Amino acid sequence: MATSTAAPPAPPVPARTWGVTAVTALTPAVWGTTYLVTTEFLPEDRPLLAGTLRALPAGLAVLAITRTLPRGAWWWRAAALGTLNIGAFFALLFVAAYRLPGGVAATVSAVQPLLVAGLAFALLGERPTARRLGWGLAGAAGVALMVLRGNAAFDLAGIVAAFAGTAVMAAGIVLGKRWGRPDGVGLMTFTGWQLAAGGLLLAPIALLVEGAPPALDGRAVAGYAWLAVVGTLLAYALWFRGLERLPVSSASFLPLLSPAVATVLGWLVLGQSLTLPQALGFALALTAIAAAQR
Repeated sequence: MATSTAAPPAPPVPARTWGVTAVTALTPAVWGTTYLVTTEFLPEDRPLLAGTLRALPAGLAVLAITRTLPRGAWWWRAAALGTLNIGAFFALLFVAAYRLPGGVAATVSAVQPLLVAGLAFALLGERPTARRLGWGLAGAAGVALMVLRGNAAFDLAGIVAAFAGTAVMAAGIVLGKRWGRPDGVGLMTFTGWQLAAGGLLLAPIALLVEGAPPALDGRAVAGYAWLAVVGTLLAYALWFRGLERLPVSSASFLPLLSPAVATVLGWLVLGQSLTLPQALGFALALTAIAAAQR
């Protein structure tokens, strides 16, 4: 009798894992509000100031409350993670935003699952499957359909900055998974270390490039408060918690939600058009995210 060579079906994902995934997905969903808040509430042409105010006050406040500083090797590890996840990522995002249309930058950033797959294999021994790589390509295609326009301009320096920003965040995801969190250190403290490190890196760059901060009205204060408290402190705490509990290759797909949420908010709140290709791209990106969790 011939024996079957078909692969056994994938085991079902435990309900607890789906719960962690859903909570972690709140982070890129909140990040998707950044474009709306920036255009409607914040001063124009101040992205580095926005990055600094998102990270530094929240990080310093956490350190003041917890009164816990890194020890030993965690001084440079926290600085490295803060630079990758916050400081360098925001700075490179600023360069890309100035030199590229938003759709091009978002499409470049959508290759993050593929970069994470390579780094996870090199540093964590997580071997990428053809299925996950295929869904990574599908997710990038979905984002491109949502946000890329036919008249998009391609600037080499902007493309390099967008790719580098995606790469440093991918490295932050993988190194965060590899190093974990030191014993006895709470999640908010761990988040505060990284926010403070990233904010301290951004602050002098913002002063040199953009000058002194302008006077802020109530709308700007409310916008910065949303980005700092909800979009950064709480969002990154949920993100780091999710990275501790989820396979890094699965978590790397969740940021594809960010351009999806931004597209929907542009349609619902700003009255932007939503075409059939955008709707198909939205569906494709969500399908890739869901499929990658198995």
